[in-house]
Amino acid sequence: MRSKIKVGISQGDINGISYEVIIKALTDSRLIESCTPILYGSPKVAAYHRKALNITNFSFNAINKAEEANPKRANLINVLDDNIRVELGKSTQMAGEAAFISLEKATDDLKNGLIDVLITGPINKKNIQSEFFNFAGHTEYLRTKFETDEVLMLLISEFLKVGVVAGHVPIAKVPEEITKENILKKLRIFNLSLIRDFGIRKPKIAVLGLNPHAGDEGLIGNEEKEIIIPAIERANEENILAIGPFAADGFFGSNSFNQFDGVLAMYHDQGLAPFKALSFNKGVNFTAGLPIVRTSPDHGTAYELVGLGTASENSFRQALYLAIDVFQNREMYKEINANPLQFNDLSDLQDNNDPTILDVGTE
Repeated sequence: MRSKIKVGISQGDINGISYEVIIKALTDSRLIESCTPILYGSPKVAAYHRKALNITNFSFNAINKAEEANPKRANLINVLDDNIRVELGKSTQMAGEAAFISLEKATDDLKNGLIDVLITGPINKKNIQSEFFNFAGHTEYLRTKFETDEVLMLLISEFLKVGVVAGHVPIAKVPEEITKENILKKLRIFNLSLIRDFGIRKPKIAVLGLNPHAGDEGLIGNEEKEIIIPAIERANEENILAIGPFAADGFFGSNSFNQFDGVLAMYHDQGLAPFKALSFNKGVNFTAGLPIVRTSPDHGTAYELVGLGTASENSFRQALYLAIDVFQNREMYKEINANPLQFNDLSDLQDNNDPTILDVGTE
C-alpha cells in the first residue's frame, strides 16, 4: 500500500497572511488524514503568528528533512536562521529573502522526489526579486526550475477552469503574445491537463476573443479572423475540441462557461477578473504543463488583514486538496496508459488465403 502523499508547502511572505491560512487549514484533522504536510519555514515565525492570532490548539512537528516527516502530524522543516524578523503587514527585504529560501528548498526536495506535490504560499513579487529570483511570479520560476518549454497558468474552482495565453506580461505587450503558435501551444497543454490531471475524457474548451465583441467580424480588430480562428481550426484538426472565439463580457455574463470544461482567455485580467468575481477565496492557482504538481491559493499576501484573524483559509485548503487529486489522477493516467494495446493494420490481409492467418470470429 502506498504511503500518504507528502505535501510540501513553501511559506510565502512571512509578513503576510500565509502562515495564518496555512495554520488554520492544518488544524483540520481531515487534512492530516489525507496527506502528510511539510512546511518549509521557521518555528520562530510560526510561533509569532500563532501568538498574534491567539491560536493555542496547534503546533508543528519539527523535523530536519522530509524523510523524517510524521504522517500523523503537520511537519515543519526550519529553513531560516534565528535572526529572521517578522514585521506584520510590511513588505521587507528580509521577508522576500525568506520567501525565496523556502521556495528553493521545497522545489529542490520536489525535484529529488522527497515530496510529492508543492503548495506555494503567496509571495510579494517585488520584495522577492534578487539575483537568484528574477521572475514575474511562481509560474515563470517553476517553468525555469523544471526546464519546461511551455506552461499554462490555470485558475481552478468547483465550476470554472480558466487559462490565459498572455500571463504576467504588461498589457502593452499582450498583442505580441497573441500568436497562432502561442494559442495552439496553450490549447495543447490545456487539453492534456484536463484529460490527465482532471480525468475529463473529451474536454470542451471555450476560446475568448482578444477584442471587444470578439472583433465584431473585423470592425474592432482583425486578430480573431487572422490569428485566433486559424489557431482554433488547427487545434480541431488535432482532435482538440476548442470552440470560439467568444466575446468575453457576454460569455461570462450569460454563464456560458457552465457549458465548457475549460476557458482559454487571451490575457491575464480578461480571465482572472471574472474568475475572482465568481470564485474569490474558493479558487486555486494551478500550473499546467509541469512534470510536477504545483498549486497555490488564488490570493496574495493581503498585508491589510495580517494579525486580525479574519483571513479565509478556504483557498489554501482547496489548493491542498486539488494537489492531492491531480497527483492521484496523474498516477491513474500513467497506469492506464502504461501498456496500450498495440495497433495492427490488417487491411493488407483482406482476401488473403494464407491458411496460417487465424479467422477471428464474433463469438
